[in-house]
Amino acid sequence: MKITVVGIGYVGLSNAILLAQHNEVVALDVDENKVDLVNKKISPIEDKEIDLFLKKKRLNITATVEKSIAYADADYVIIATPTDYDVETNYFSTDLIESVLEDIENENMETTIIIKSTIPVGYTEKIRTRYKKNKIIFSPEFLREGQALLDNLYPSRIIIGDSSPEAKNFADLLIQGAEKKDIDTLFIGATEAEAVKLFSNTYLAMRVAYFNELDSYAEYNNLNSQEIISGMSFDPRIGDHYNNPSFGYGGYCLPKDTKQLKANFLHIPNKLIDAIVASNATRKDFIADRIMMNNPKTVGIYRLIMKSNSDNFRASAIQGIIKRLKATGVKVYIYEPVLESMNLNSFLDCVALFDLNEFKEICDIVVANRVTDEILDISTKVYSRDIFNSD
Repeated sequence: MKITVVGIGYVGLSNAILLAQHNEVVALDVDENKVDLVNKKISPIEDKEIDLFLKKKRLNITATVEKSIAYADADYVIIATPTDYDVETNYFSTDLIESVLEDIENENMETTIIIKSTIPVGYTEKIRTRYKKNKIIFSPEFLREGQALLDNLYPSRIIIGDSSPEAKNFADLLIQGAEKKDIDTLFIGATEAEAVKLFSNTYLAMRVAYFNELDSYAEYNNLNSQEIISGMSFDPRIGDHYNNPSFGYGGYCLPKDTKQLKANFLHIPNKLIDAIVASNATRKDFIADRIMMNNPKTVGIYRLIMKSNSDNFRASAIQGIIKRLKATGVKVYIYEPVLESMNLNSFLDCVALFDLNEFKEICDIVVANRVTDEILDISTKVYSRDIFNSD
């Protein structure tokens, strides 16, 4: 089949590569640099499996900026464009999705459209009434940043917000490309599928917030957070996963998805959903206060990225810490090699240092969401809540 994937980000590129093992795939993006890299079999994003598959696997994939080439004779069009949360409207910005739908309509083509972008609950049903020529299906993704292709090869589940033959065929295409066998697959209503995505990510955010608040309690009372969490995690109902304290949840999905779900609860009595969003801000307040208790003159931020094997720091929790520290008047320096690759000498009005030794020397305290071997030599002045040395 010919499948067009719109958007060469984590979601789009991982799906494109998965499907290109057995189908003709055209990846469409406005970023010419990303397009050129994909055509040269180079991954434009940090993802070990994507990099490996592009270099080693026989894939039928090309990338282009030309819409007419991408859309011509496509059996499926997968939309994987960003949907950032708009704080003024309390709604995901779906402009890019609708721009793609308009392009497809202007091409006067009939195809099956799969939306992989995260969208508000009820959105698919609404746009189906506007764009009636093509079948529109929502299928949520559950991918980790830096391991997006791996999570497509070994998916936790496949959920399709439709039960038509086109929907079942698309599920078969995903299963065909995966390496995991006996994948749990669920065909449900479009609105229910949208809810699965938002409630899943909000649950994960709740778990992050829970262990962060536990850690705040332990630190305030001079207790051993690791011992408390380890003792809890032996309970199989709780489990030994997703329990490493941090400076808060961040990244592509959790901040915007929790806020969108909170907005969906506008007229529905709730306490928990609202508290999850509030807890993340409270954690950043607490962390910034604990850092400033040391009365530093200079604070170093070791890495903006949130986890290992990633080059993304979009909406990372550390940015909230930086803003709070800056508000106190303290001098803040940032060590982040990704900024150098972006030709940025500063970020959030903070000077970026690219010499690690200079960074270590100049900073009174070094703040690290996650500790790595390269700062162990200055462990006495590192502030972190990374107790399990894991993401």
